[in-house]
Amino acid sequence: MHSLTDRVVIVTGGSRGIGRATAIAAAGRGFRVVVGYASNAAAAGEVVAKIEASNGKAIAVKCDVGSEDDIIALFKAADAFGTLGALVNNAGIVGPTSRVDEMSAERIQRMMAVNVTGSILCAREAVKRMSTRHGGNGGVIINLSSVAAKLGSPNTYVDYAASKGAIDSFTVGLGHEVAGEGIRVAAIRPGLIDTEIHASGGEPDRAHRLSHMVPMKRVGTADEIANAIVWLLSDEASYVTSAILDVSGGR
Repeated sequence: MHSLTDRVVIVTGGSRGIGRATAIAAAGRGFRVVVGYASNAAAAGEVVAKIEASNGKAIAVKCDVGSEDDIIALFKAADAFGTLGALVNNAGIVGPTSRVDEMSAERIQRMMAVNVTGSILCAREAVKRMSTRHGGNGGVIINLSSVAAKLGSPNTYVDYAASKGAIDSFTVGLGHEVAGEGIRVAAIRPGLIDTEIHASGGEPDRAHRLSHMVPMKRVGTADEIANAIVWLLSDEASYVTSAILDVSGGR
């Protein structure tokens, strides 16, 4: 257990899967953790309880990153909790397996509102607080992309893949923009990870069903992604920015 600091990390979508694992790992590194969650208050509360049981500090804040008002409220709650030092833009959604010629405008707009606009707005609020240009002490922003950005996810969810392609571009551009202001920006591109997101897309066994396509012949775990994220958050990654790290078993 690293010594607790007043540095706060916000983890959006922190109640389950990669977000949950990241929140717990970041607490282990000494961060105070703000667990953002869209709907499952019980799951978010369990993450907070687990962190506090290990003498960490955490709070849960309801936030649909598809809503600008929710995002602003999330960051205000973080302000009252300590000095913001990091943001993990983890919240994201997938839709049911579909071809593009079957997709509704509403589905695509919701996908982009959560996965792209939400991440950009969260980063905006983080930069306002962390940038030396705004009187901040610097910090780190980690965006969650996906190997789907490279593969395109045909016949599955091209719209999700496109949203993650946008995250890749955003990571590079924002990283350059704030590199001289004490903020590092990086992204993680997970491959097939054993989390609940596939169930929300209607295919709970998708990761295991496709594991034969991974060079390592297995799916990854949420903890394996979290370990990469907390390394990027740490001073060990002090010269890493505008970088995208594949954590995909070689996929």
